[in-house]
Amino acid sequence: MKVRYHELSDFEKKKYLGEFYSVVAQLKTRDEVKSFFKDLLTLSEVVMLSRRIQIAKMLMEGETHDQIRIKMKVGFGNIASVERWLKEGFGGYKEIIKRYKKKYAGKKWDGSGDLPYSRKWLRKKYPLHFLLANLIAKD
Repeated sequence: MKVRYHELSDFEKKKYLGEFYSVVAQLKTRDEVKSFFKDLLTLSEVVMLSRRIQIAKMLMEGETHDQIRIKMKVGFGNIASVERWLKEGFGGYKEIIKRYKKKYAGKKWDGSGDLPYSRKWLRKKYPLHFLLANLIAKD
């Protein structure tokens, strides 16, 4: 049964959202966050949210709507929505993106590690596909 936000009572809205935020706040590690959201959201929903974050980062870096539209293959409406949330929202985008940039400033990804779709990640995810390469690498 689909529930529409505007049809919920104020009490229900506060209860559901409050519990959701409290549950998310309990997540302590990257792996916990990843597992939780993989269980909670579809891959399409995760990608949609991730793309919004990328758009916010690009806007904060001063990229134009045209540059973002071409790079991200999104419409001006999506970009405008993210920009509105950046300017008129509660500061969540700005704060977390600044924190993320500060933590990872100057760090370059060298293709190693377990970042999604890195060579190492793919070899772990699909070991039979990389069977020969994995056998050679172990020697």
